[in-house]
Amino acid sequence: MKIETLLGKDVQYSSHYDPKLLQPIPRNLGRGTAQLPGANGQYPYHGEDIWNVYEVSWLSANGKPEVAIAEIRVPATSEFLIESKSLKLYFNSFNMTRIENAASLTAILEGDLGQAAGGKVNVTLTLANQFDGVQVAEPTGICLDELECNDFSYKVDPLLLTADPESASASETLFSRLFRSCCPVTGQPDWATVQVSYEGRKIERAGLLRYLVSYREHTGFHEACVEQIFHHLMEQCRPDYLEVSARFTRRGGIDINPVRSISASNSARQWPNIRDPRQ
Repeated sequence: MKIETLLGKDVQYSSHYDPKLLQPIPRNLGRGTAQLPGANGQYPYHGEDIWNVYEVSWLSANGKPEVAIAEIRVPATSEFLIESKSLKLYFNSFNMTRIENAASLTAILEGDLGQAAGGKVNVTLTLANQFDGVQVAEPTGICLDELECNDFSYKVDPLLLTADPESASASETLFSRLFRSCCPVTGQPDWATVQVSYEGRKIERAGLLRYLVSYREHTGFHEACVEQIFHHLMEQCRPDYLEVSARFTRRGGIDINPVRSISASNSARQWPNIRDPRQ
């Protein structure tokens, strides 16, 4: 999969508003490589990608700088991802641009990002006087990271995932902070805390931990990695309910947090956006 992006390239930063900086990437590139169901337009899940942009600044109408944190919610059914460096450059283009107020900036962002993603995008700005409301918390559920495991491999292997056919139905949330994958463009590591909530036959925990660790040399976009984890869990363990989310550490002042859920009742759900301590 060869993708031409701005990552790893020297570029000239613009400090005046320029929506042409946004660079869409077809989601099917990642889905097709991983042979995921979404590549053919059939989505066996609901979900969204939650982006947090921490370096947001513009000029007020009188020229005074303003700062904010932007939360961007992109539906998993949108046709395109937005390349992360292009998003950073786009936000930087507001630095010397006068905007009447935060509501006007939000409308501009939703319009430009929605056009780039090929779907409705929701943007929420947290202004400086609201920063004390930004939540940071440990993930909920049972941590897998202290399990005594061996025989780790570093090639993604869905056969590591098993569910006990004799077990009573379980309902639990499991998580690991040990996830690492690699950017398919730059080869640089991407770090995340992965959380799996499910109902159904009990998933073997050591196998799930080994499976998540097996991504350590895998190359894939954040969103495609989460979709692949979701797909493999559905295929190997067949839970009645499943939700997979990952909170990736920030790069260039931006973090990306995909979530995918099997439940049709969650199609309009607003997933929580609570920062992991490493973010």
